[in-house]
Amino acid sequence: MKEFNIQPVDRALQAAIQQKIDNLNKPKGSLGRLEELAQQVCLVQQTLAPSLAHPCHLLLGGDHGIEREGVSVSPREVTWQQMINFTRGGGGVNMFCRQHGFTLRIVDVGVDYDLSSIPGILDRKIARGTRNFLHEAAMSEDEFNHAIQIGCDLVDDCVAEDCRVLCIGEMGIANTSPSSIWMHLFCHIPLEECIGAGAGLDAPGVRHKHEVLSQAVQAYKTFEANESQQGDEKNTLLALRYFGGFEMVTAIGAMLRAAEQHVVVLVDGFIMSACALAAIRLYPSAQDYMIFTHCGDESGHRKMLEAMNARPLLQLGLRLGEGTGALCAFPIVDSAVRMMNEMNNFDNAKITKYF
Repeated sequence: MKEFNIQPVDRALQAAIQQKIDNLNKPKGSLGRLEELAQQVCLVQQTLAPSLAHPCHLLLGGDHGIEREGVSVSPREVTWQQMINFTRGGGGVNMFCRQHGFTLRIVDVGVDYDLSSIPGILDRKIARGTRNFLHEAAMSEDEFNHAIQIGCDLVDDCVAEDCRVLCIGEMGIANTSPSSIWMHLFCHIPLEECIGAGAGLDAPGVRHKHEVLSQAVQAYKTFEANESQQGDEKNTLLALRYFGGFEMVTAIGAMLRAAEQHVVVLVDGFIMSACALAAIRLYPSAQDYMIFTHCGDESGHRKMLEAMNARPLLQLGLRLGEGTGALCAFPIVDSAVRMMNEMNNFDNAKITKYF
């Protein structure tokens, strides 16, 4: 995998940022979490006057070989059908992007359908879905590296438009399965606690999903032993390409490139949190650039967030994906930035500072 230059945020400005926040005409600390968000965005951008200009949303589509094992209630054709629906403005992601002024880029990185002639979809297809990780690695090392690079290139396109805040969403039937396995492997949480209903499996369906994923993990352990990898980073990379979807690995590349470019990343639900978890394992400093927007309704999401010491902004029982939870949370981050730029201070307002 390519190398990234991701440094922890420079905290030299932290005292000045805190002083500005404390001098706004309000009781000290009275805007709570908004003050913490404001400080984080200021540190990411290294300024006392932060901006969320030109927000962009990447909607990444890809299919998964493991879907063939009946681990999802939805068939794989839903992936391409929804991708086309997004081009017509009919998805949840479209509504929220319109509401909050995000530029939406719909990107096919691995959908098992020919979308190349559909206006509004960027064709970055690596393959028509990943292989079935019950029997073999989902992708090759070259495919993995290609997906990482696509994520980087997509972020560079956004930055060229002066994007300062990025959302990432996904469309890929069965992508809760690799997310659950990454959570299990990286957080050392029992697999059964990482597996949920996904798009709506019933109890027998969840049991079947657990059986399939348990077999896949055992097969992976044999594969891992034969690969003779050395070190946590190499083992992490092996797990990512063995189980990951093209849309998920592309998201990891995008998150890492955004952090490298000092762009704020709004992390969505279970799948995108799993991608963030992977990115942080590779580059721990990447977390400085991430805002975890909500705790979704998928079983295990809260435990995954806790493992990262991540504090989500919202808990609305969401499990749609597409990045919709991150978009819903955007106004809160916007309020924090507006606080820094638009609130008066005690001196200018001629109000006695009472603390």
